[in-house]
Amino acid sequence: MKKNLNQNLINLIEYYNLINANFLLSNNPIKRTIENTTVAFAGNKSEKLDKLKRKIQSIKNCDLKKNATNLVFGDGNINSKIMLIGEGPGANEDKEGKPFVGRAGKLLDKMLEAIKLDRTKVYISNVVNYRPPSNRKPSDEEIERYLPHLKDHIQIINPKILVLLGSTALNALIGNEVVISKARGKWIQKEIGDTKLWIIASFHPAFLMRQPEQKKLAWLDLKMIREKSKILKI
Repeated sequence: MKKNLNQNLINLIEYYNLINANFLLSNNPIKRTIENTTVAFAGNKSEKLDKLKRKIQSIKNCDLKKNATNLVFGDGNINSKIMLIGEGPGANEDKEGKPFVGRAGKLLDKMLEAIKLDRTKVYISNVVNYRPPSNRKPSDEEIERYLPHLKDHIQIINPKILVLLGSTALNALIGNEVVISKARGKWIQKEIGDTKLWIIASFHPAFLMRQPEQKKLAWLDLKMIREKSKILKI
């Protein structure tokens, strides 16, 4: 009888070891998720973006910064593989601290919607991060000052497709020897730092508001972006 009790006790101990009873009896919660997955990666990217934002905020002797209300850094999905670059903030953007929130921004939203995209699926920024007075075009000196930050921004986001909206973005990243009317609608493969991407230029939404007859060409560019996204499996 005693032998049977001892054997039953041994079997019971082995059973609890098998089912990992120490977890069942512990006061600590069981971790059922894998740590350091997508959230950790996104956090790392967020930290890099925050550091870049602080670096831009620390710029000295900049007339754009002196005359602006807010830094306009970026908007959208930081993990997107499609990044759009505009010229610079306008009055609405300066007020809200986000790119493309005025009339041109509403048109851009409609353009993205036409190819089944929205701001949850793309990331948007500008060549310069502070509003030029009276919405003027940024000067060459201003573009040159912000260009290293823009390139850092692109490398952090690490897109597969970069869409340059307007001549300022085109000239800043591709060169002054090309004009938007000739360059738009053509794919260029380029490396920016360690980031290798496909670049396409198209008209800025503000230009399309002034020249609505050019929307048909912008639509062709949008379809090219849609097709390239399929090829790259974005």
